[in-house]
Amino acid sequence: MTKSPRGLIALVALGLVGASAGVLAVPVHAQQTSQAKQIGGKFMCMCGCNQVLTQCNHVGCTTSSSMLKELDQAVARGDSEDVITQAFVQEFGTKVYAEPPKSGLSMVAWSLPGFYLLVGTAIVIFVILRWRARSAPQIAAAGVPSGISPDALERARQRVARETED
Repeated sequence: MTKSPRGLIALVALGLVGASAGVLAVPVHAQQTSQAKQIGGKFMCMCGCNQVLTQCNHVGCTTSSSMLKELDQAVARGDSEDVITQAFVQEFGTKVYAEPPKSGLSMVAWSLPGFYLLVGTAIVIFVILRWRARSAPQIAAAGVPSGISPDALERARQRVARETED
């Protein structure tokens, strides 16, 4: 049996199309997997381990495997990140967030520690400056602390001089 060049070319072309279909299918699945990992990194595993969903390392953790399966199915359907997030929040509540959303009241909660740090630093600096300003005139008054009479000061100096003589 002799094969014509056209038949050989058709056979090679068919083989290339079949091989390229397999090659093209891998990046789509890899893209879905990377998107699922990226979205899954924003959720906590609900088994109680306090780990991020994509990093839960409990042997046989059925919670993380079911959550990841649900996430993969949603990504395969083409659901947006917002739709997936809303579905997880409806199912598990806001505790599913690995990091609370930075909006509304939670934005206030995120910013308060920095605000308190700045206000506290300003108060400490103000108090230190007031203490320094108050004690400076007392020291400048000839080195004599206020509230001590000159007679008592002189007696103290004489006593120190007697006690330190050799």
